[in-house]
Amino acid sequence: MTKPVNGFSKLNKEEKINWLAKNYLNNNDAAISVLKQYWNEDQELQKLHDEFIENTVSNFYLPLGLAPNFLINGKYHVLPMAIEESSVVAAASKAAKFWGERGGFKATVLNTKKIGQVHFLFQGDPSKLDVFVTNIKPKLKEAVKPITRNMEKRGGGILDISLINKTDKLENYYQLFVNFDTRDSMGANFINSCLEKFAEVLQEEANKNEDFTKEEKDLKVIMSILSNYVPECTVKAEVSCPVDKLSEDPNMSGKEFAEKFIQAVRIAEIEPYRAVTHNKGVMNGIDAVVLATGNDFRAVEAGVHAYASRNGDYTSLTHAKIEDGIFKFWMEIPLALGTVGGLTSLHPLVKLALDILQRPTANELMEITAVAGLAQNFAALRSLITTGIQQGHMKMHLMNILNQNKATEIEKEEMVEYFTHHTITHSSVIEQLEKMRS
Repeated sequence: MTKPVNGFSKLNKEEKINWLAKNYLNNNDAAISVLKQYWNEDQELQKLHDEFIENTVSNFYLPLGLAPNFLINGKYHVLPMAIEESSVVAAASKAAKFWGERGGFKATVLNTKKIGQVHFLFQGDPSKLDVFVTNIKPKLKEAVKPITRNMEKRGGGILDISLINKTDKLENYYQLFVNFDTRDSMGANFINSCLEKFAEVLQEEANKNEDFTKEEKDLKVIMSILSNYVPECTVKAEVSCPVDKLSEDPNMSGKEFAEKFIQAVRIAEIEPYRAVTHNKGVMNGIDAVVLATGNDFRAVEAGVHAYASRNGDYTSLTHAKIEDGIFKFWMEIPLALGTVGGLTSLHPLVKLALDILQRPTANELMEITAVAGLAQNFAALRSLITTGIQQGHMKMHLMNILNQNKATEIEKEEMVEYFTHHTITHSSVIEQLEKMRS
């Protein structure tokens, strides 16, 4: 059994790898070689990557793909997508082509409010606390002026501060609930810096407030932190076309396609087991663009799934209907994204991804990203109600199976040709490959 290590962070990268190899990899030279094989030959670039996080030993690559032909609000876009799952980029591209021929996607940012909270305990009269918070709001705002000055020049800043009484849920628990506009920045550091200053002023002012009792002066801040649930930082993406223009399958009318599609969406609206997988399809598109543009996909995921549960049940993010002979498919989701700050100015591929998108504002990136999610969900549902999900997915997965089994280029060519006319499953690919080799 290995022992705990002290001072690991102080070791250089070679020393970290040697420690890892000795204690967990049986001094496996092949494992060490794999770690080093992914180092970048450009030492300055590698140093940049090493400093993104702590205790770096290598780089972990994801493919960066392109989904072209996205017509959004009358303008064509090529979407950079970073993702490991086969068929996602292909499905998004197919949906983009389909809707590009039917007027394209429309997207609108509905609101851009972001939220932060100072969580604290107060033992005393709630009405006295309410008066106190109202009176110190000017001091709170004055205290963060050095932090907000540049954001205000860009049109953002603090929108409002309110007191939330949560004592019915937790004894003595209150919040300062703050709305922010961070413009083109995701704004996490900005929001958290403001909140921590608010907490400091809140405690200082409570301690010297003559209207408070001794217990009331002993106001205790528990924590100050932004929220990744942003139900008022939302964007709407939608598509529509006449019902008779929907189906490309000669065996299915547009009306039949639309009705079946709508039923599939309604199942996801009322059945959580289906809704989770349905929404995962939406996030396939969203996460891929969020990752490629250097944004925080974990924050986006958490906020989106909370939004899907906001009415008490977990439900579909997307919706569909037929109205006056027109098929409509849409969703509204929370997306707190940024195009300045963080990795957007550091990671070379992130900077390139934003160049590919023609340097969008945060609002434009919200629209583009929401469209990627809607397109991905449409593509998945279209497959499910027609050919089934496995046909397209396994076709894209074929190369992964062949690579796992170290197929040669000649074997790959022959296998691709063979499975153009045969059903792809993992076992059928292995069986055919073994036949070919024997």
